[in-house]
Amino acid sequence: MKRVYLDYNATTPIDPRVLEAMIPYMKEEFGNPSSIHSYGMAGKAALDNSREQIAELLGARPKEIVFTSGGSESNNFATKGIAFLLREKGNHLITTQVEHASVLETCRFLETQGFRVTYLGVDKYGLIDLEELKETITDDTILVSVMFANNETGVIMPIQEIAELVKEKGVIFHTDAIQAVGRIDINLKNLPVDLLSLSGHKLYGPKGIGALFVRTGVETRHGVSLQPLIHGGGQERGRRSGTENVAGIMGLGKACEILKEDAGYKMQGARIKELRDELYEGISERISGLKLNGHPEKRLSNTLNLSFEGVEGESLVMNLDLEGIAVSTGSACSEGNVEPSHVLLAMGLSKEQAVSSLRFSLGRFTRKEDIDRVLEVLPVIIGRIRGIRLVETPLMASLQDRK
Repeated sequence: MKRVYLDYNATTPIDPRVLEAMIPYMKEEFGNPSSIHSYGMAGKAALDNSREQIAELLGARPKEIVFTSGGSESNNFATKGIAFLLREKGNHLITTQVEHASVLETCRFLETQGFRVTYLGVDKYGLIDLEELKETITDDTILVSVMFANNETGVIMPIQEIAELVKEKGVIFHTDAIQAVGRIDINLKNLPVDLLSLSGHKLYGPKGIGALFVRTGVETRHGVSLQPLIHGGGQERGRRSGTENVAGIMGLGKACEILKEDAGYKMQGARIKELRDELYEGISERISGLKLNGHPEKRLSNTLNLSFEGVEGESLVMNLDLEGIAVSTGSACSEGNVEPSHVLLAMGLSKEQAVSSLRFSLGRFTRKEDIDRVLEVLPVIIGRIRGIRLVETPLMASLQDRK
């Protein structure tokens, strides 16, 4: 059976060049970067090199890059770190209803600690209202956190405009750019973001490694350091204690270097978008009762989120998996949760529409034959499921009438 992977927003396969860069640091170069002997110095040099590679990709300074265990930790660190850093100046935070759980759950925790959080709504396309954001900021607001690109719909927020608005108000701005880095050109020299989260396994690097960009001046202008989540040996300039994951950091750095330097990678976006649009057009021609979720243009070139009338997304995922095709119903972190997507509900979809959604996310290794395979299999599966429902519905109604 030919296997087709269309779940790149959940995770990406590791680039062979990334793996090659990591292997020496899992074998002979195993030193602790905090040690002062040659083994440790080799590890420290690896960290410095990776920090430079990530900074080069983002248009940042190496000292502004803090290594973490991944995107969720980066989001937690940014949100809690600023909240507890500035709680004497204010207790109000602003985010959106469509954020990743690592931001939403952190904000809910902070509400138990005496903070107030405003959760901005979105329109039918998944975009916030800039005027509403402007009106929501008060003298007590200490942080605004808005994701760069949504993991379920691919919708891209107007981050430049948001960042400039928040900066004008003198408030710190954080963006979860975990889905955006590597898919959208980001230059932090021109984008006034204070903190930015990224994750290795979303850009063809390893799992278990991420980073948080902390702009120079965010801490110093307040006279204290960002409140760390993890205390201990004081690694990462006291921001994140614990022996560094050198192999993972090398992988993240290499992945960023490839994105920055590899001309082939830079051409991927247009090719992937063409395949995504071909997939959408093919499904539209073959399947009725279809709804596109998200903005038709302002979304990642690799992401397609659709609702199929009368068909549960979970059922589609399982049936497609039996045919060797991997897709998702939305956020990978929520897989197995039968609750409708909070993102789609915030966009105004009914519960029925939300649970009937499917997310296709393409990537570097997606080929036309993969799209052809989906277009061959998906209409058959949906026809079968809808046919079963048509048979079952009168029977179930009859059984209900007898009660």
